[in-house]
Amino acid sequence: MPSVLLASIPVRDTVTLTISEAEKRFLANNLDLIISRYDIDRAKAGIITARLFDNPELSFENALYNPETKKFFQSSYPDGQYSAQLSQLITLAGKRNKNIQLAKTDARMAEARFYDLLRTLRYTLRTDFYKLYYQQQTADVYVRQIESLKEILAAFRQQYSKGNIALKDLLRIQSMLYSLQSEYNEALAALEDTQAELRQLVGIAPPACIQASCQPDFDHIPSLTGISYQALVDSAMLHRPDMQLVKLNLQYARANLNLQKASAVPDITLSLTTDLQGSYIKHYTGIGISLPLPLFNRNQGAIKQARIDADAGSIQEQKQQQLIENEVSGSYLNAVRMQQAYEGIDKNFNDDYNRLIAEVGRSYQKRTISLLEFLDFYDSYKENAIQFNTTRLNYLTSLENINYVTGNSSFNR
Repeated sequence: MPSVLLASIPVRDTVTLTISEAEKRFLANNLDLIISRYDIDRAKAGIITARLFDNPELSFENALYNPETKKFFQSSYPDGQYSAQLSQLITLAGKRNKNIQLAKTDARMAEARFYDLLRTLRYTLRTDFYKLYYQQQTADVYVRQIESLKEILAAFRQQYSKGNIALKDLLRIQSMLYSLQSEYNEALAALEDTQAELRQLVGIAPPACIQASCQPDFDHIPSLTGISYQALVDSAMLHRPDMQLVKLNLQYARANLNLQKASAVPDITLSLTTDLQGSYIKHYTGIGISLPLPLFNRNQGAIKQARIDADAGSIQEQKQQQLIENEVSGSYLNAVRMQQAYEGIDKNFNDDYNRLIAEVGRSYQKRTISLLEFLDFYDSYKENAIQFNTTRLNYLTSLENINYVTGNSSFNR
């Protein structure tokens, strides 16, 4: 197969990948996924924190200086003095368990964000891979045409030097060659943009070139007309991580509302005190309890904010359901159109047209067809070959889009 690498870059290793190999590299090397996994670990660490009890507090006080005995730090009877207190905060109204539930929900939200990122990046990976494959196929069309026209142009120059053809015919061939070379360079620029994005996704360092190795199995793709639209919607509601994330956000908001209501209940602090001789008796030992009186601050503001968040979460869930239904509908209808367009093309088109264009070239060299007919066939061949590749790419992309909007992989090929 003719090379489609950019000649301006001196050294470029070529990495040939199938779609499955690209996915393996993507899962192992993609930096966005690695960062998102750290977010999951960070959220799970929050569960550990939520499960911990408050530490007891120990306070100690000792006499610094006794002016009567003129001694420092006396702590023994009868001339010394010290006091100590050990206290422990006791949370009430199930605040600890509610904090644990919040932390668990937060961890599940981090996982949902990871899988939603995975879904999005995998869609980009697969569509970029197919796009690269057909861009390379299209570039090969330009390569073959340019090489063929160069041979014809060289022959024309010899014939022109002998006076066998007119200058206008030579210039027409030369003009078409320049036009093809310009289009080829534009195709290579677009191809390189796809290469750059795909390299980033699979973790291949530039300036390496990815050669997409692909044999799409169009014959075994399920017919969309036999698939229930409602089944696609149900799959999206069940499998899409962003839908799960919206539900978890609502669950988090409701759990936070419960926590804020519980926070209106004051916690108590139990304490144990010992005092050598600073109290009404020597060697005083006492036990105490303290709690704030909820006269003014009963956490009213935080409770109201949490209730608003829960109400907004319910509306967000409805909005997400509508969004998913619209996305599935649009993707399904588009995929049906792309399937019909693909089924409408002749599967032997490429082979037949390749044989035809070769025969056209020979016919023109024998002067059985005119220059205008030859150029028309040549341009028609290029346009039809590009359209053939575009139709196949659009069909595969539409199927990948259904996978994306349904959160499933029924149409992976």
